Amino acid sequence: MTSTAPQSALSGGRAADLVAGLSVAGLLLPEAVAYSTIAGLTPEHAIFAAVLGLLVYAIAGRSRFAVVSPTSSSAAILAAAVASFPSADPSEKLALAYGLVLFTGVLFMAAGVARLGALASFISRPVLRGFAFGIAVTIVIKQLPLIAGVKASGDPAQTLLALLSRLKSWNATGCLIGVAALAVLFSLKRFPLVPGAFVVLALGVAASMAGGLCDGQVACVGNIDAALLLPGVPSLGWNEWSRLAQLAAPLAMILYAESWGSLRTYSLRHNEPLDPSRELIALGLANTASALMRGMPVGAGFSATSANEAAGSRSRLAGVVAAAAIVLLMALGGKYIALLPEAALAAVVISALAHALDLKPLIHLWRIDRDQYVATGAALAVLVFGVLNGMLIAIALSLAAVIQRFSRPMVAQLGQLGDTRDFVDVAKHPDAKTEPGIGVHRPAEPLFFSNCERVFAHVERAGSPNWVVLSIEESDDLDSTALEALIEFDNRLTKAGRTLFLARVKDSTRDLLNRAGASCLATSDRAFYSVADAVDAARAGAKPSVTPSA
Repeated sequence: MTSTAPQSALSGGRAADLVAGLSVAGLLLPEAVAYSTIAGLTPEHAIFAAVLGLLVYAIAGRSRFAVVSPTSSSAAILAAAVASFPSADPSEKLALAYGLVLFTGVLFMAAGVARLGALASFISRPVLRGFAFGIAVTIVIKQLPLIAGVKASGDPAQTLLALLSRLKSWNATGCLIGVAALAVLFSLKRFPLVPGAFVVLALGVAASMAGGLCDGQVACVGNIDAALLLPGVPSLGWNEWSRLAQLAAPLAMILYAESWGSLRTYSLRHNEPLDPSRELIALGLANTASALMRGMPVGAGFSATSANEAAGSRSRLAGVVAAAAIVLLMALGGKYIALLPEAALAAVVISALAHALDLKPLIHLWRIDRDQYVATGAALAVLVFGVLNGMLIAIALSLAAVIQRFSRPMVAQLGQLGDTRDFVDVAKHPDAKTEPGIGVHRPAEPLFFSNCERVFAHVERAGSPNWVVLSIEESDDLDSTALEALIEFDNRLTKAGRTLFLARVKDSTRDLLNRAGASCLATSDRAFYSVADAVDAARAGAKPSVTPSA
């Protein structure tokens, strides 16, 4: 009796993984083919990438929901990166593409080994949302010519103008297919267990076969060369490799930020802790394997990962099932996918990006008056300057937002809350008590080279109390500039007949002061673990028994 329940649970888990894997395969196959068009590559490069991404992550990763496969944003970045090279023939462009994927994979693994799992934090969520919105608009607009059956290129504005100027040349059949496919896809979104993309793929192929659509009526995917290739490294010159090295860092950062967002969401939802650095290595191995087989970059996309969870995945076995199902589908039905109208494929892309076109997250930032300019700037950068430059600008905006915030910290004046030993911001608590002759201040950000002088100048200007208490709980450590500025600040106050007390001082900061020859600031009568103790020392009129700091 005791062994029956575990066996039943195990078989139930395998059945759930089987269902989830088949559902994910039905979503990934048409999406992979669609994303290959975004990257400017033939479908087999996306299909190989999906299969290898799923298999390698199942071995090296830890999330039971993550679906590691080509994503729309990485496909767009890959296309923009390759396009930045001067006129290369198709074979050279392919070599550049999987060379970039290889560099990205190696960068992921190096970052994982170096325990740089916090890499994604360099891109703030508002910037990522703005970037995602801008890239979604860009990709969707670039799908419209495929539906209309006309040639139009350039940035989004140029593409729209070209479409409007050739309105009479639109292919009515292609437009009908695109609209019908979108109607089916959006209708099926109400049923998360139904792979809408696969349904559209099947209906598109059936319509093409029945009506002979590929015989000049509309453009179709065409034959897919799914023959396995021997693993290899692209043959490129030093100039190409050095340029790819520059492009790999931003691609890896965006890809990891997108992936970690998906991984962390479901990790928190199901209380399953993940090691960010371990996930970096897993993504690095997946991208390296994809590159060696001339595949596209892969990451844990949100839509596929959420579909895996909705389908009831119990373990990473679902990814293995999905990979096997894609191989089987290509072996049995690859010739039919060649008949899929490009208009239907464009509809799959638009549907997959619909969630990224939601303006609510951006409107929310404007409503709360936080980071709205950064998010909007990231979106506009992609739309105006293109995907690659827009991505670099988005990363720069993220770093600039951090520097701007830290370099202009708020310095709060603190007062005692009633008869407690709590000290709070008097601007937020008007009833908090301050005392004549004692100034208590707290910087809201860590002290470092960019803000320390400004903080100390602000405290000096805030009246002329005999005793100054500076609470530095936000500063786990001090760089050399902040350390020197703190010592100089203490010396200026001492020469003016005033005494500085430090509150909420970390042990690491005490050790640093001692090593720097400023032990007078680290003594028990100058540095305290609480604000209340520092204020008590000031009330007692404690005089340091040492000379000014060296």
